Order: sequence, then C-alpha cells, then structure tokens
Amino acid sequence: MLDGFEKWRMAGDGAEIFVQVGGSGPPLLLLHGYPQTHLMWHQVAPDLAKRYTVVCPDLRGYGVSSAPSGTPDHANYSKRAMAKDMVAVMAGLGFRRFAAAGHDRGGRVLHRMCLDHPEQVAAAAVLDIVPTRTVFAATSQALASGYYHWFFLSQPSPLPERLISLDPGFWVRAKLERWSGTGLTAFHPEAVAAYVHAFTDPAVVHGTCEDYRAAASVDLEHDAADQDVRIGCPLLVLWGEQGLMHRQFDVLDTWRVKASGPVTGQALACGHFLPEEQPERTQGALAEFLARHWPA
Repeated sequence: MLDGFEKWRMAGDGAEIFVQVGGSGPPLLLLHGYPQTHLMWHQVAPDLAKRYTVVCPDLRGYGVSSAPSGTPDHANYSKRAMAKDMVAVMAGLGFRRFAAAGHDRGGRVLHRMCLDHPEQVAAAAVLDIVPTRTVFAATSQALASGYYHWFFLSQPSPLPERLISLDPGFWVRAKLERWSGTGLTAFHPEAVAAYVHAFTDPAVVHGTCEDYRAAASVDLEHDAADQDVRIGCPLLVLWGEQGLMHRQFDVLDTWRVKASGPVTGQALACGHFLPEEQPERTQGALAEFLARHWPA
C-alpha cells in the first residue's frame, strides 16, 4: 500500500523493527497507534515523501516487528523502550536528528522520545491523545466507559490475550468501527485486512497488551519522575472533534502545560483515526507545520 517505499528490518533496542522508507529530503518518522500498523499512514506518507524521507515503522509488538515476551515489570514495553527502538532505527538509517508524528500509542512513544532524546527530535506532532498521566488522573465513569480498553488490556496475562484471540477479526474491526466517526467505511479494506492479520499472531496480541500494561505501571513511574521535564521542540497537536478526547479535555491545553516550546493545533472533523478519516487535512496540517519547523 506504500508503493515505491523500500522495506527494511532494522535493529531496535532489544527488538527487530520492520520499516518502510520512501522519498527524499529531511527525515520524518511516522508512528502508528492501536490496533493498527504502519499502514495507517498509507494515504498521508506518499505526499509527505515528495519533500521528506519518510520512515514508517511497526512499533515493537505490533504488525510484523518482533514481539518479545513481556517482563514482570513490563519495562520492555515501556514508552522509554519503544522510543529507544525508534532512535536506534533512525540512527541505523543515518538520521541523528529528525521530525516525527505519532498517532495514539505512537504519540505516547513520541512524547517519551521528546523527553529522553530531545537532541534527536527537531519537531513533533501528536494525534488524538492527551498525556497518559493526565488521562489516568482524570478518569471518570464517562472516560472509563469510553477508554475501557485501557483497563481491559492492562489486566494480567493471559486474560485479555485469551479473549481477544477467540475472535481477533471481530476485536480489531470493532475497535476501528467504534472509535471512528464514520465506521469501517473510513478504512481501506487492504489496511483492515493487514490489521486483522497481525492480530492472528498470539505474540502480537501479547505484545500489544504489554504496551497497555506498561502504560498503567512503569510508564506512570517514568512520567512521575519527569513531571517537571518539558517538551522543548515545536509541537503540533491534532485531534478528532468526534472523539472522546475532544469531549473530555481541552486537548491543546493538556499539551501546553507539558511543553516549553511553541504548541499549536486544531480539531479535525472526524473520530479517532485522523490519517485514515481525514487524510488530506491531516497531511496538510503536518506539511504546514513541518514547513515552518523542519523545512525541506
């Protein structure tokens, strides 16, 4: 689905990461969310590749990247570990400094990357999230109902793994349909098939659950320790005006308090999956932001 992009398997930081790379110009890293793979960028990456070298990886535990067994403290699925993967991948491609955009889980990896590796991230964009610690601190009945998967997926193994694996296709399609603004019609059938296929692998089901277990444990410890550390690079915040984050938070304000650099953003007329529901507006917003802060 990313015609003209080259496929690579790269060494991360304790995991093997699958990436597709296309285009030329300054490097741009695009990180996906749950329950997807790098293919969620298939309508956005080709246009950005006209001006940038676009790198689209599968996070560890997702897609066809390796999915190591979780450790007792879940640290090998912490956003710190996943950010190290991405820094290692970019270094392996020859990129010591780059811009990045992350949707959903990828945005949480990018947030941690901005804190742990500020010298690498020149500009950052986070899509349809507020900071992890902010979400947990503000949990209410409405938020817990809408984000029930945070609490389900973080249950001890093998409970969520066993239940998801009974019908992975139903699980993935239900997530896409419930969180989008228009249901499954927003998604290309090939992309949906790829997302479902990934979840037929028990290692992926386990790895993605470990991502959420880490978010509810070790990630919170890291965030508490770094509560006074701010994102220093320019930050773009995009979110869906039909999504839960828009209803529950002043999304832009949640990020302004986490940043010392300039923060700009806007809501798009869609649900959670901006790059697939509103690809042209997502690409346009990213291109405009990058033109100011990471010009080609």
